[in-house]
Amino acid sequence: MEVITIESQAFKELQAKINMIAKFVAAIQSKAEEQPEDGWVDSYEVCTFLKISSKTLQRLRSANAITFSRIRGKNYYRISEIERLLKDNIIRRSDEHLQDLVKNHQFLVKQKRDTKADK
Repeated sequence: MEVITIESQAFKELQAKINMIAKFVAAIQSKAEEQPEDGWVDSYEVCTFLKISSKTLQRLRSANAITFSRIRGKNYYRISEIERLLKDNIIRRSDEHLQDLVKNHQFLVKQKRDTKADK
């Protein structure tokens, strides 16, 4: 085992910098949790919480009415894009459906983070 010694002033400065970085990371994480629009949801979640069929979602994609990303054959949609569809009345659902989608997305993200932290 190797012991390293430093002056107490240098140690206090290092500790202050570490605390500042920790506060910055915590602020960024809380900001990300407050802004669910940046999240991505898959087709299953969209269909389930907006109560639309997968064929309806396919028609929206084919008509270029909704933007999406395909990763390994699975389609993902931004929550802000789903919100735009609701505002433009392309999909006629209440805001409660969108809130259910956002809450479920936040729950799943938190669950994944907790699972990664346990490993």
